Amino acid sequence: MRRALPKLPSWLPVDGYILALVGTVALAALLPARGPAATVADGASTGAVALLFFLYGARLSTGEALDGLRHWRLHLTVLACTFVLFPVLGLAARGLVPYVLPPTLYTGLLFLCLVPSTVQSSIAFTSLARGNVAAAICAGSFSSIVGIVVTPLLAGLVLHGDGGGFSAGSLLSIVCQLLLPFVAGQLLRRWWSRRGRAQRVRQGGGGRRAEGFIARHRKALGHVDRGSILLVVYTAFSAGMVQGIWHQVSPLRLLCLLGVEAVLLAVMLTATSYGAKKLGFPRADRIAITFAGSKKSLAAGLPMASVLFGAQAGLAVLPLMLFHQMQLMVCAVLAKRCAARAEPEPRRESSPAATAVGGSTDPVPVPGPATAPAPAAR
Repeated sequence: MRRALPKLPSWLPVDGYILALVGTVALAALLPARGPAATVADGASTGAVALLFFLYGARLSTGEALDGLRHWRLHLTVLACTFVLFPVLGLAARGLVPYVLPPTLYTGLLFLCLVPSTVQSSIAFTSLARGNVAAAICAGSFSSIVGIVVTPLLAGLVLHGDGGGFSAGSLLSIVCQLLLPFVAGQLLRRWWSRRGRAQRVRQGGGGRRAEGFIARHRKALGHVDRGSILLVVYTAFSAGMVQGIWHQVSPLRLLCLLGVEAVLLAVMLTATSYGAKKLGFPRADRIAITFAGSKKSLAAGLPMASVLFGAQAGLAVLPLMLFHQMQLMVCAVLAKRCAARAEPEPRRESSPAATAVGGSTDPVPVPGPATAPAPAAR
């Protein structure tokens, strides 16, 4: 009889994928890619980024997401938190340089404030807290779509002179590695949809086998997503090791970074929670705004950083990796407390969009049995 693999305790808000990321960083520190191996790893990483955004486009049902426009006030609030309030706080943190944060870590912190919100973890925590799951699905999807364009544009505006920004080469890389694959995935999804409808008509409404390759292989493609991100992380941190940039950061500076990120997360959780209440949103919508508007996507941020920063991406993504794990741990506790305070009423079911809108590779260690019917890992 085959023994089951050991799993982390459900009460421990640390996902196995986070441990895989830490292991990848350790591998890059011990065995960084050099010479011809670095060239191969860099080429593979470039292809992995294009594949990631192609899969994002193929999964994301834009039509279903647009059906949620009736909650336009909620979605605008989440977008404002993600792409306005977060960047403003990031720019305000410039006063910490160089006394608290070195310029290299500040650049990563500022980039963290520019990336879109998560999808799957926002859904899972909103469901656990008994909030508006359908709104969280749409809000995370809108943030992902907008972020593909807005994040590079904001980076070109606010990172100029901080080790990032636009050049003709970086603009071409963004178009080729991010936008074109995403559009190609969307076009392929529409072709699959038309083909599926035609097959169902021919079979008298029973053609469910024409769901498309992506829908039928969600689990396997989720492993492709996560493996691609691990490759991006290994390449970025290997380049940092070869160039010796890690000697620029001391353990004290890392502790300062964690403290700054803790304050940033606390401010955003407070602002989204009380701001949504002041705007008159009902409780279920406030929960969705709090969890969707206060988090950042590791899955979207890592490949974007590899395109924007190139060989300097190692330190640029470190603040995002630390913030991502911090937000999961804090939001897991908050979601359980919200669920405990909720009235004993039937849970709200998510809309049909829950099965159509693409998810995220962001790991979601949600304690307890109340998890959302989250879509495939993105």
